[in-house]
Amino acid sequence: MGAVAVDEQGLRVALPRGTRLETGWLVGGIAAALGAVVLGLWLGPVSIPPGRVMLELLDRLPVIDIDSGLSVSDRAIVWDLRAPRVVLGLLVGGLLAGSGAAYQGVFRNPLADPYLLGIAAGAGLGATLAIVSGVGDGIGVVDPVPLAAFVGALVAVAAAGMLGTRRGRSGTASTLILAGVAVASFLTAVQTYVQQRHAESLRQVYSWLLGRLSTSGWGEVGLLAPYAVACVVVLTLSVGALDVLAVGDDEAASLGMRPRRVRLVVLGAASLGAAAAVAVSGLIGFVGLIVPHVVRRLTGVSHRQVIPLSFLFGGAFLVLTDIAARTVQAPAELPIGVITAFIGAPFFLLILRRGSEA
Repeated sequence: MGAVAVDEQGLRVALPRGTRLETGWLVGGIAAALGAVVLGLWLGPVSIPPGRVMLELLDRLPVIDIDSGLSVSDRAIVWDLRAPRVVLGLLVGGLLAGSGAAYQGVFRNPLADPYLLGIAAGAGLGATLAIVSGVGDGIGVVDPVPLAAFVGALVAVAAAGMLGTRRGRSGTASTLILAGVAVASFLTAVQTYVQQRHAESLRQVYSWLLGRLSTSGWGEVGLLAPYAVACVVVLTLSVGALDVLAVGDDEAASLGMRPRRVRLVVLGAASLGAAAAVAVSGLIGFVGLIVPHVVRRLTGVSHRQVIPLSFLFGGAFLVLTDIAARTVQAPAELPIGVITAFIGAPFFLLILRRGSEA
């Protein structure tokens, strides 16, 4: 049975069940993330004994001094190649899943995902313009492609927000969704036109669009980390408001909440996190749909559980998916977006089928 709140008229309003983050699920989420990290550092084209990887991790703890027995080259593979990629996978997967949970909560729609307001289309256009313009491909914070993708994603969200407002006030959820669809369609058309004008860059553009977690070191992690922290903090602080918002705008307003303001803050934080993730990883679909839905089915609908656990399980899911992407056809590497689509498309159809049977 869910918790109950009392509004200004003394009426009892039922809140979603499971309104506390259970310790068992939190431990499970942390364990899943740590397990994915160990597997990500262990598995790859170069075989490194898992026991030595564990000893190497323990050796990095402040009060422990253990000789892992790894050679200089193996240690470089672990910390300079695999570790940045694993951490990037945790951040990107966590941001996409956490943002997806927030979008689903705001729009009260289990099929909502982080790309709903045109983020994917805006990022794709920005990255395409950067690639075809020949401005170069630097490293870390000076790489123009993620910067252009980030700007494009934010422009798309801002445009959808402006189109979804009415006389200076934020519109309804359905209005925002329709505005996002319109913006995404327009930006996709522009991107297609640009690609046709620069056919020689199609391979590089599609490589980015299909998603990847390849890194040149810790630069991409440093680029993404501030946005990840901001997104996690804001969404975590908003879980209570999202639970109240789930019972309806009128009921939330009667409890003293401003639903439109809450929706704007949550969508802003979720969109910022998703845009930053897309900027460094390309378009990786279905993570923001699969993970929150599974978490909700397992733990209940309360955002006090769904959002924190989506961050943890989303990061673990993407790290494991990346392991498959770089080992299935080793030494060749599959785009990670292909792997998530193989998993996500049937999952999406399953959700639709269950929804139609309900």
